[in-house]
Amino acid sequence: MGSWSAGAFLFLVAAAFAGAGIAYSRGRIGTLEDYITARGTVGALTAAATLVASGMGAWILFGPAEAATWGGLPTILGYALGAAVPLLVFIPLGNRLRRLMPEGHTLTEYVWYRYGRGMYLFTLFVIILYMFVFLAAEITGMAFIANLVAGIPLWVTALIVTGATLAYTAYGGLKASIFTDVVQLTLIVPLLAAIVVVGYLALGGIQPSAAGLAEKAPDLTEWGNLSGLEGGLTFIIAILAANLFHQGYWQRIYAVRDRRALRGGFLIAAAAVVPIVFAMGLFGLAAVGLDKAQTPSVAFFSVLLGVLPPWLTVGLVILGLALVMSSADTLLNGISSIIAVDLHRAVPEVRTGFLLRVSRWSTVVLAIPLLLIASQGYSVLYLFLIADLVCAAAVFPVFYGLYSERYTGRAALSGTLAGLLAGGLLFPDPAMTRGSLFWAFVVAVLVAVVVSLLLTPRRSTFDLRSLAGATQHIRG
Repeated sequence: MGSWSAGAFLFLVAAAFAGAGIAYSRGRIGTLEDYITARGTVGALTAAATLVASGMGAWILFGPAEAATWGGLPTILGYALGAAVPLLVFIPLGNRLRRLMPEGHTLTEYVWYRYGRGMYLFTLFVIILYMFVFLAAEITGMAFIANLVAGIPLWVTALIVTGATLAYTAYGGLKASIFTDVVQLTLIVPLLAAIVVVGYLALGGIQPSAAGLAEKAPDLTEWGNLSGLEGGLTFIIAILAANLFHQGYWQRIYAVRDRRALRGGFLIAAAAVVPIVFAMGLFGLAAVGLDKAQTPSVAFFSVLLGVLPPWLTVGLVILGLALVMSSADTLLNGISSIIAVDLHRAVPEVRTGFLLRVSRWSTVVLAIPLLLIASQGYSVLYLFLIADLVCAAAVFPVFYGLYSERYTGRAALSGTLAGLLAGGLLFPDPAMTRGSLFWAFVVAVLVAVVVSLLLTPRRSTFDLRSLAGATQHIRG
């Protein structure tokens, strides 16, 4: 298949996803509340499906295998647990926020009412930075996949993916995102299973890879490998902290029907992502054992592209597209919901019809820089790590206020900035020649906790019950 015919095929599949999302949304979006929240409409199984689909982007085809090439089994396990632990943590945090702010919409909304302007502005910056970098990484990743597999130019793939995702996300909002997540997951799971099984058989089973590993890098298969353990713990901390600032997850906290659906959906999703991420990481070990890890970032593709049958190579492109669109629509809709809710709070007299238009068009405006970045094929890994560090410094200060009435906005902002400064001093340079990611994240979290607690007054300064009346449904 030539690159342009492959591009046409990619366009047709992307258009099919977009068409499904638009068709489902027709007549279902009556208010801004429908568009950004879909409050109380999602059961446990649908919640699990949308969480798995929206959380597993193109990164699962790049990150776990690359990490395995230098960290081995402990790092693969850390990566897998890092993907699951946030989903488990969302259960108590989500239930707590739903109880305190039953009519809430966004994490920034909670921070504004709980801490005030300073911490709100910092949290808003953290969320937008993380989600924008995530978006850029996902679309860039899909562009690389299509280029590796079918030789499609980067800008063509970026344009197709961005345009198709934007079409149904801007039209149908969160409801379209959740529906297409379920559709996309029905393709993701069987395609992943087929690629793993067929790839394993085509490589001759485990023996060739294991023999190569025993000769070239036996430490990668040792659970006591110190660098691997540090890498695994780093992934757990970084992914946990970053995902807690993912507005797409907080939208789904309010979209589930009740506490039981929240608990069941997030538990099922957490259990599902562990074996998937771990299986993807094993291909990195195979790349090392088979001497195909010269470019670690594409280790997964280096192992499989030469052995998969043509029909499954095409399936790999469809898999990448489903992964990227399911995560990108969540990110786009999450950012647009923040814009709409925060604008409504700042200017409450603005008509909700206008807010709905702003929310929709904000995704269009956001897509322009995303398209430009993805079409250039820039590496955003280092920027991703910086965003993760900022999230790690902010995670305790932001969420401690859900439980302590003595905690103040001043203590939260001071703790966050202190943690970020301390972690930043240990953060590696872009060439990774100095510093330590592990200690940077650990120190950022610990310093933020210590400074926050030291600055916490001895008496109550905030009535948590007041959060219940701070927000209400956005009518109209």
